[in-house]
Amino acid sequence: MKSMKKLALMFLLAGCVAAVAPLSAANVQLVANPSVHATAVSAEDVKNVFLGTKKSLGDGSSVEPVLAESGAAHEAFLKDVLGKSDQALRNYFKTLVFTGKGSMPKSFASDADIIKYVAKTPGAIGYVSAGADPAGVKKITIN
Repeated sequence: MKSMKKLALMFLLAGCVAAVAPLSAANVQLVANPSVHATAVSAEDVKNVFLGTKKSLGDGSSVEPVLAESGAAHEAFLKDVLGKSDQALRNYFKTLVFTGKGSMPKSFASDADIIKYVAKTPGAIGYVSAGADPAGVKKITIN
């Protein structure tokens, strides 16, 4: 009987883990300037680009990450892709700036501002809420 309870608990926990997807398409969409060749990238590549440890995607496209200043999409992206809180990300970039090893990416207050910047800037890549209209940019899938 104990083994049945353990088995039931394991299935319950497995279901909970499966419900926590890396980046829910219902919350956030990754967008890029049409000059970026990739249509799908690994979560690890996205993380490395947005943390400034990598300047290109797996296909060799040179990219410039763009951040949202706040909001639900910003929080979801930070948590699900970067594994950081907003404050932890700010501290991370402050350290890079202080040591001369990097700079804070541009950030924008709205989805529309991010899309506008990404559309006109070759190599730009950003994230917006799933409901944002991605006119002028291409959507990229995170594997």
